[in-house]
Amino acid sequence: MNPLICPECGELDEAPVAEPSGEGLRCRFCGHARPLLRMPLFCVTGPSGTGKSTVGRLLIEALSDRFVVLEQDVLWVEGLRDDSYEHRPFRSTWLRTAAMIQQNGRPAVLFGTVVPPEFEPLPERVLFSRIHYLALTCDPEVLAARLRARPSWREWDEERIAEMLDYARWVEETAAEMDPPVDLLDTTSVPPEKTAEAVRAWVEREARGV
Repeated sequence: MNPLICPECGELDEAPVAEPSGEGLRCRFCGHARPLLRMPLFCVTGPSGTGKSTVGRLLIEALSDRFVVLEQDVLWVEGLRDDSYEHRPFRSTWLRTAAMIQQNGRPAVLFGTVVPPEFEPLPERVLFSRIHYLALTCDPEVLAARLRARPSWREWDEERIAEMLDYARWVEETAAEMDPPVDLLDTTSVPPEKTAEAVRAWVEREARGV
């Protein structure tokens, strides 16, 4: 099941090589070519407070016949956290998980804060044909109010809110320059249901390659 383990020699290949045809992987240890369904991964990202989790819940039923909707935060646990900007163990685990899921014939739609520099350089990136990114955005004042209204256990103090606002501004300013570019969707004054419809349309459009 682990897409990084060669079924021929049993080695764990943490830097697999894609076949030229794009249809599978080749083991760097024994040279065995194995089939692997490489599908696109759809990342619905953006700062905390922009509505990702709410939209994800709304889209489960609408997309469940063709896609698998996932929430990144369920694996934000101590064993997968580190102090680096990229959070490498957390990111790699999600790419490996999504790659296993897509072997069932349905691509994953992953909701959670991530940008191309955190996924694209990883060895596990080869497990996907492409990663598409859509960032939900929000007016700074509205975003700050949403974060202040969250339950106390989520620990959104003013310092942390200021950091998130800086991050939100950075995402909006650099989205078009990232590789691949990140699409933006403003959720400031849009009901969650309308945002969910727009996200669904984005996923379906990107899946068609339009």
